Amino acid sequence: MHINWLGQTCVKLQTKNLDEEVVIIIDAYRPQQGDFPRNLAPQIALFSHGDEEAVTMGQNTLAINTLGELEIKGVMIYSIPGPNGQLIFKLNAEGMNIVHLGKLTKKLSNGDLEKISGPDILFLPVGGHDEYLDAEEAAGLVTTLEPRIVIPMGFQCDSDPKVGALSEFIKEMGLKPEITDKKLILKKKDLPQEETKLFVLEKNY
Repeated sequence: MHINWLGQTCVKLQTKNLDEEVVIIIDAYRPQQGDFPRNLAPQIALFSHGDEEAVTMGQNTLAINTLGELEIKGVMIYSIPGPNGQLIFKLNAEGMNIVHLGKLTKKLSNGDLEKISGPDILFLPVGGHDEYLDAEEAAGLVTTLEPRIVIPMGFQCDSDPKVGALSEFIKEMGLKPEITDKKLILKKKDLPQEETKLFVLEKNY
């Protein structure tokens, strides 16, 4: 699986179903400032907080912004209700469980935590400022969920300059990032077995 962070809470996942490449975009957005593609053409587009401000999607893109579950092209997708009418996405692809928390701004209830328990990869908003979880809350959620890999999102970048810097979350976590790069390539066999590891991605399309 190839993983990119595109700023804010937008991530791009590239996986394979048989010999077909499957591209999933979560939380595509139209920025008020900074860079972002003007249009995208993934097979699957997921929206945790609505698609009103999204860029144009391809004609063959399957857009999902409601509750439910489905399997498409070898990817199992669960849309779970989150706080403030938003969605939390849980996906299973290539034998890995992936949880994307969207623009989460407050702690989850025990019931919500049970629905997303045991993530292999956790996409976690960390920038605070009433847009996302703050660094302390985000670090606490990592302790609760015990993911194998944490990938922070929703931190300061060119299209989101007013939120908190990533360094605040790293300090709160007390973990040295394993990687700082524009893309993460990950297979199930690469997942850490005994501890949570922190992977940092630079904004990239």
